Amino acid sequence: MEVSLKGRTALVTGASRGIGRAIAIALAQSGADVAVNYRREKAAADEVVAAITALGRKARAYAASVESVEDDARMVAEVVRDFGGISILVNNAGIASRGQSVADTDPAELERVLRVHAMAPHFLSKLVLPHMRKEKRGDIIMISSVATQSLAANGAPYSMGKAAMEALALTLAKEERKHGIRTNVVGPTLTDTEMGRRLAQARTGVKNIHELDDQYPFGHVCSPEEVAAAVVYLVSDANPYANGQKLYINGGG
Repeated sequence: MEVSLKGRTALVTGASRGIGRAIAIALAQSGADVAVNYRREKAAADEVVAAITALGRKARAYAASVESVEDDARMVAEVVRDFGGISILVNNAGIASRGQSVADTDPAELERVLRVHAMAPHFLSKLVLPHMRKEKRGDIIMISSVATQSLAANGAPYSMGKAAMEALALTLAKEERKHGIRTNVVGPTLTDTEMGRRLAQARTGVKNIHELDDQYPFGHVCSPEEVAAAVVYLVSDANPYANGQKLYINGGG
């Protein structure tokens, strides 16, 4: 089946780099117009917009801190004004926690990580739903992590935030299916992004993440484009029925 997202508009959070960037470009390659959210990296976001417009699709960049409901409300209103609607929301924006034990975690860090990973997707989903319900089809994708599978030590804020995000996804899948809206979760393993490279260095001491390639399935660390491919599938007509599912992008573990 040929995948076509022509006529659809996607809002991708944290889309100026890493997995978000790859998702935004992959959606555009399949025909979608894309609203590119960023927090501080305007130049990087503008580069993503340029890459999308070079594909013949419409794109604009929107500055917003997703953990702020005021920023989110302004951004969604601007996207609807500029594009006429939203039929795909990808909650991708994320931050890492500092790798401390529960006993040593700063409460302020816990609150910020939870706001970004759990509350922001709730804010944005709530804001987008009235517009998405008007569309023939709607899709909400949560970019989670394999962290909720392993629940490793020294990562409680991140694991808690992603677990709450997944709970939101499963709830939305039941609430919104009557409106033709599918909600699914994508859970990548360690991925070759700026955050992934920092994590790999902190945990293993490697200077280049690709020093770990031979330890991963298919001989390489996951790439952002491999995560993006799963998102394109889930939001397309190639997926008519999967809803409330989590797709691990981990090469089989």
